[in-house]
This record gives sequence, structure tokens and C-alpha cells, in this order.
Amino acid sequence: MQKTYLPYDQDQLLLLPPSVREWVEPGDLAHLIDDVVECLDLSAIEAVYEAELRGAPPYHPVMMTKLWLYAYAVGVTSSRRLAKLVQRDVGVMMLAAGNRPDFRTLNTFRQRHLKDLAGLFKQVLKLCRRKGLLEMKHVAIDGTKLRANASKHTAMSYGRMKDEDARISREIEAWFREADKVDAAEDREYGEEPGEELPPELQNAGRRRQAIKEAMAELEKEAREQGKAEPLTKAQRNFTDPESRIMRSGEGAFIQGYNGQAAVDAKHQIIVAADLNNQAADSVQLIPMVDLVRRNLGRNPKQISADAGYCSESNLKVLGQRPIDPYIATGKRSRDRNLPPAPKGRIPASVTIRQRMERKLLTKAGRAAYRLRQQVVEPVGGQIKNKGLIRLLLRGEENCRAEWILHCTGHNLCKLQAVWG
Repeated sequence: MQKTYLPYDQDQLLLLPPSVREWVEPGDLAHLIDDVVECLDLSAIEAVYEAELRGAPPYHPVMMTKLWLYAYAVGVTSSRRLAKLVQRDVGVMMLAAGNRPDFRTLNTFRQRHLKDLAGLFKQVLKLCRRKGLLEMKHVAIDGTKLRANASKHTAMSYGRMKDEDARISREIEAWFREADKVDAAEDREYGEEPGEELPPELQNAGRRRQAIKEAMAELEKEAREQGKAEPLTKAQRNFTDPESRIMRSGEGAFIQGYNGQAAVDAKHQIIVAADLNNQAADSVQLIPMVDLVRRNLGRNPKQISADAGYCSESNLKVLGQRPIDPYIATGKRSRDRNLPPAPKGRIPASVTIRQRMERKLLTKAGRAAYRLRQQVVEPVGGQIKNKGLIRLLLRGEENCRAEWILHCTGHNLCKLQAVWG
């Protein structure tokens, strides 16, 4: 007996034109983003087009915003990859409503509206709060080092810049001395040409020297702003992305990158504040991140937690003046079962503010709060990176900050879809 199969005919005609929405499974992320963007205020983006009365009609900014928010939610940051999804992915085809913007159009939209797209983070966050995804009982803060779109091998220290500048100067001077000796040979080489143009090797040396001079000037300006006579010999500047810095990543390797910060609410791992800068140290980020949480949501969380990288006496003093219950590690912590018991009795008046925090973290409540930090914020950076954030695509601190916030917005949309969708 011959095996029978379900009908399969690629040339089968449809009686009625189908709706692409019917091809997307209910509860799919594309449906959520479609509904969410319709609720967002995109007036800042739309105003740009309303002011342009001439030219061909552009793609609708609502559609383009949906495409990019969906892209960052699934970890797609390349405009070329997104352009392919518009042609192949049913969910993206639904969001595009049959339109097929090419990668140049997609990239231009992102470049033009990058700041406003990142500004949608707060609107999505407020939507998460209205849907009951936030408690603000416990917020954990952590940082993750993000690779810049630049190689650490294109960075150079101030000391090496000075040596290289002197070497290139000697190279140029030597060439001109040699040129004086070979005028006749140059006449034969250039023929009817003036013979005054610089050779390619000297042009390259001149460009390298100019780039070095500019980098040295920037480092010297930073040193003066810090009240120093001259930059440290080890102070570095990257020629591909001058605003990025060499940092030690979580794996222990040194990378050329930025420091992405996230404050995460414990209830559903919603990111309630996100920022990025080129400072490797986390300790200077703590108070600004706590302030950012308040600005985003209008109030302080009841508790905050952070690892030892955020601990400093100044931070603990500032937090002690606020209606917040902080749990900040004062040093590297062993597993709970290896920690000593909390000291009993009244806390002596002579203990420092750091020692008070150490005692607090040894209590039952302190251990539970710090354990919560590990469960809340540490997985978030991994979740974002596992979607494909190998390195930042854009360059410059401001652009990279917007890119990181877009990734965090995509993370929140996924959490919203998981709970609400």
C-alpha cells in the first residue's frame, strides 16, 4: 500500500488574498511590538518628516520604528540582516505590511533617529509598570564590559605617541635630504610631471603623524582639565574609536570597549535604568544609576544591591542619607556556607561605615538580599549578549550609549511579551 501525505503543491493558488497577520502565531513577539509601538508617542520622530515638504514620500516612521525595536529585541543590529528578515521572516513582513525597505534606508533611519529611538526606553518602561511587571522592592545594579567597534591594537599610549611622532619626523626629514640628492633621477621618473608631489609612503607618514598629533592634543586637553601638567605615559587613545577605552572584561581579558550599566527590578528582571560610558570603574556609576532609576520611575526602590566593584565610603555615605536600604559587597564574597556568622550584640560606635556594611551582609537578611542580586541582574547581561551582542556596532560614546539602551529596550519588550503576551 502506497504511503499518503498531506497535500503539497507550491503552485496552488489561494482563493482569497491572505492576511499576513494570520501567518504569525498568536502571542508572537511581532504582535506585541506591533501593539506596543501603536501606543508610543513618536511625535519627535514624526516631526522631522512633517517639516520636510519636498521629496518623495518616505516609509512610515511607525513601521520603521517597529522594525528596529523588533530587531533589537531578537538581537539583530545589522541593517543588512534586518533587510533580509523583511523579505523572509513572517513576523517582520507583518510589521512591514508588505514594504521592503533596503538596508541603506533602514540604516539611515536608525542614524537619523538614534537618540529618539533610545528615548523610547522610558515609554516602554512605563508600560511595563502599568502592566504590573515592577515592584521596586529590590533593584540590583551591575555593569558589563562591551566590546567597541574598534581593535585594541589600534590604540596607542601617550608615551608611544611621542616616540612615534619623533620617529616619523626623522623619517620625513631623511626623505627630504635624500630627495635633494636625486633631483635628476626624479626628473627622469616623473617626466613631464612637476615632480613636487609627495610619494605615497611619505603621504601615509604625514597622515599618521597628523592623527598622532590630534590624539596627543586630546590627551593633553584631558590632562589639563584634570589639573595635570601632562598626560600619564600609559594614557591611551584609540584611533578607530577615540572615545572607547581599554578595559578588563568579566572573563579577565583586556578589550577595547565601553562599560554598560543596568539596574534591574527583581520581580520580572525588567531593566529600570540603563547607561553606558567609557569609565572602567563601577564605583563611580552607583549613585548616578540610583539617580537614574528615580528619574525614570519617580521614586526610589526600597532596596538596592551591587557587588564589591561599587563599594566606596563616599557611596555608602550618600546612600545612608537616602530612604534606601543598600546591600553593597565590601569585598570578594565566598559562598554563603563559607561565610562567618554575623557578630552578635550591639554594633560598636567605633566601626567604620564599611565595617557596618560588612556586618549587615552577614545577617540572614543581608545574605538573602545579596543572593537575590546574583539571581536578578547577573543573568540579564548574559541574556542580551546571548542574542548576538558580540560587540557594539556604532562608534562614539553617545552613539554606543543609545545602542546599549536600545538593546535594553529590546530586553524589556521580550520580558513584557513573556509575561503579558
